[in-house]
Amino acid sequence: MEQKIKLPSMGQVFLVLGTFLVLAFAFTAKLNLPIQLALCLGWFLAMGLGIKLGHQYKDLEAAAAEGIFKGTGAILILVAVGALVGTWIAGGIVPSIIYYGLKTIHPSIFLLATLVICSMTALATGTSWGAAGTAGIAMMGIGQGLGVPAPVTAGAVLSGVYFGDKLSPLSDSVILASSMSDVEIVDHIKGMLPISLTAYVLTALAFTLYGLQFGGNADMAQVQEVINLMDANFNISVMAFVPVLIVLFLLAKKFPSYPVIMLGAGLGMVWATLFQDRTVIEALSALWSPLTVESGNAFLDNILNRGGMNNMLGSVAVIIFGLGFGGLLDKVGILETIACTFENRITNEGNLTAYTVATAFVTNVFGSAMYVALILTPKIMSGNYDRMGVDRRMLSRSAEFGGTLTSGMVPWSDNGIFMAGLLGVSTFAYVPYMWMSFISIVLVIAFAYMGIFRPADGKYIRPATSSQSHMATAC
Repeated sequence: MEQKIKLPSMGQVFLVLGTFLVLAFAFTAKLNLPIQLALCLGWFLAMGLGIKLGHQYKDLEAAAAEGIFKGTGAILILVAVGALVGTWIAGGIVPSIIYYGLKTIHPSIFLLATLVICSMTALATGTSWGAAGTAGIAMMGIGQGLGVPAPVTAGAVLSGVYFGDKLSPLSDSVILASSMSDVEIVDHIKGMLPISLTAYVLTALAFTLYGLQFGGNADMAQVQEVINLMDANFNISVMAFVPVLIVLFLLAKKFPSYPVIMLGAGLGMVWATLFQDRTVIEALSALWSPLTVESGNAFLDNILNRGGMNNMLGSVAVIIFGLGFGGLLDKVGILETIACTFENRITNEGNLTAYTVATAFVTNVFGSAMYVALILTPKIMSGNYDRMGVDRRMLSRSAEFGGTLTSGMVPWSDNGIFMAGLLGVSTFAYVPYMWMSFISIVLVIAFAYMGIFRPADGKYIRPATSSQSHMATAC
């Protein structure tokens, strides 16, 4: 006789998720162990509960594999960006951008310039990772040369790339959040625009005022030293901007991210051999691991000795374990139990928005990937929107704000691992300066309570269906 499958109780949910959080914190903050181990153990916690509730092991394994499969695109892009950074440094592309940036950007407006440049890059390309790996890493180098603390610069970079990514019709997060919420992409972006622009203006003002303190404190002697060392170690040329423009153009024309970024890495190899006198073997090696640069300047060596596919493998493992864990949480019914608990507490649009944002953040924490948050949040919350007759554009907007803007805040998530490794700043160090994310989340919840910027025509209100809101109806 086949065993009946049960839903977990809230006590069982708290036990599994609480134990995982304890493991994640203990491993990373106390024991200096990799987060990959905590995520691996999280699989066994979820599987153990699943078997107790009546699931078959083979079904649980299939759910984990399905979760990993959904993130394959992110894994490919992660590896490609590592290759691109490695060859762009070897090819003198990143050094040239830093060189010209140090000569032209004044310290007092540097943070504002970082916000604007990174947001425009992400808006044009539709990828926060690509923008961070190109404009972001260059601005990190310029910022350190100007004496701006690295965590502050990282906060400006992330504020910019997530703003641009969130409003670009080319962005996979935009496509995912809108499609999972049953909303057209253009209407999804229009729904986010008023709040996003308000938050962007406030963030720009904050970074401008905060950056004024660096105008008179910049050590121009160090800036000149870095410029001289760049000139001594690389053949600086405006030709270095050609691969950047090609990559940005192709991404803006909606070509797939992975092949375009790998093409950029290939162009970096060409530039390394043509302009930096590297051998073909050295250029090829830069795809896998960074070339060793010993300039005698600690700041410069820290910026230039990074990149390569090899440096991304730890992040790949995090994403694999994290996506599998998210798939198990969905299969076992932990997310469904949480959704049922929410239902009786949601009484107005303000509560609905707050719970949606919180759900997206929680799925980032336990699913370890932005994709998990953007897939599961609409799935968990859609029934509540339909039950209350609330426009689905508010669902897609809240899921995007909660899922995309908080993804870089979780140290073991795909975005947290990627951004920390790429920018050379720990997650906990840069999180306090992710001002765009904090301001946007506060505004979207506050405006929902006040009824401001609310879609009014009801065009995308959808009746509950078994596929879209089974979690709510199962309660």
